[in-house]
Amino acid sequence: MAWKTLTYSGWGRMKQATGPVARPERVSSLARALEDRPGPAIGNCRSYGDACLANDAPAIQTTRLDRILGFDEETGILEAEAGLRVGEIARIFAPKGWLPAVMPGTGFATVGGCIANDVHGKNHHSVGSFGQHVVELTLMQGGVPKTVTPKKKNTKLFEATIGGLGQTGVIASAKLQLLACKGDVMMVTERRIDGFDEFIAALDASNSPYSVGWIDATARGDDLGRGILEEGETGYGLVPAKKSSKSVPFDAPGFTLSAPIVKAFNTAYFRRVPAAGRTLVKPIQDFFFPLDRIHDWNRLYGKAGFIQFQCVVPPDKAEALKTILKEIAKAGLASPLAVLKRMGPGRAGLMSFPMEGYTLAVDFKNTGLAKSLIGRLEQMTADAEGRVYLAKDATLNAKHMPQMYPELPKFVAYVNKLDPDGAFETDLTRRLQIRSAS
Repeated sequence: MAWKTLTYSGWGRMKQATGPVARPERVSSLARALEDRPGPAIGNCRSYGDACLANDAPAIQTTRLDRILGFDEETGILEAEAGLRVGEIARIFAPKGWLPAVMPGTGFATVGGCIANDVHGKNHHSVGSFGQHVVELTLMQGGVPKTVTPKKKNTKLFEATIGGLGQTGVIASAKLQLLACKGDVMMVTERRIDGFDEFIAALDASNSPYSVGWIDATARGDDLGRGILEEGETGYGLVPAKKSSKSVPFDAPGFTLSAPIVKAFNTAYFRRVPAAGRTLVKPIQDFFFPLDRIHDWNRLYGKAGFIQFQCVVPPDKAEALKTILKEIAKAGLASPLAVLKRMGPGRAGLMSFPMEGYTLAVDFKNTGLAKSLIGRLEQMTADAEGRVYLAKDATLNAKHMPQMYPELPKFVAYVNKLDPDGAFETDLTRRLQIRSAS
């Protein structure tokens, strides 16, 4: 198996790793790579921080393992290799009446990455997390594939693998239960929301299969938490003309996301939706993956990259989330990318992020002030009995892990027996001392 020394980074670009990387194209070459130099799997590196990094250690990139292995048109069960992108699944199967049951905010995420992070989407309140729709997966810790299901015989390994950050081995393939859809367009209703309390009430009252809120994270006072609520469902209709993709050709200068520019942009973006609201027909990709049309959009934050803070708090702690938003608005450091969603109770793994409540995600340019602010936000999240999303994290203090992830000791005990030499550790698991937690 050929290995090549590469320097790569997470999507936030604030952290990077250098080490030998193998890129197998067949399960047989994946087996040889694992026998040669066992190491964690990486996909398209769309996790934002260091969850996908293994500095000074071998890593196995699965993006060339991207084949569709089988599909049952009656049941909607898809078997695919771990490197297949969820956006490709949506593109191929939506016209046939099926969608991935759960899709994150980018179509470039791979099946393996979605499983390892137990991702959630705009419909978590109704269908739960990605891992809850995994029927079966093939896991490799060496040269021999192992079939894992959520059934009694494999329950422990399954729960440690879903959301397990790749610590149980390399996912080679999976069988996924797709979700029946009406068609390959989205019927989307947009309406303005004037404040945080109104936003929470609107999310709670929504009966739409998919819902997501954009928040103006610069707004203060009576406007705190204002934004736009999007509610959608699949449907039939004429697909709007496809918009051409754009690219960010260079790292943006420092003033691009300065506070006055972000505030002006957010005000204009809020007002783009009429006061009475509106209903639109959108292509599937435009609703689920709006930023994918802008290639390399992460370069807008400049050479130093960006940090995303994403937390979830329980339903009875919404006031704490409001306080977090006040702190963000007061600091004046937020970018235009800020999202609020309602989450249901669904989660599939011991280390899965989702919990019932409300999740807020906000991007910040990578600066010392932003790191200091995020440190305060993390403490506020812990105090509210919430947790931080590890797929997006780059700054969390390890001391918060036991409180945020109460099943951590059970997870650690299991994976340390499975991988006693720590071959599948990543920069994130080392930084957060996950494998040494008691």
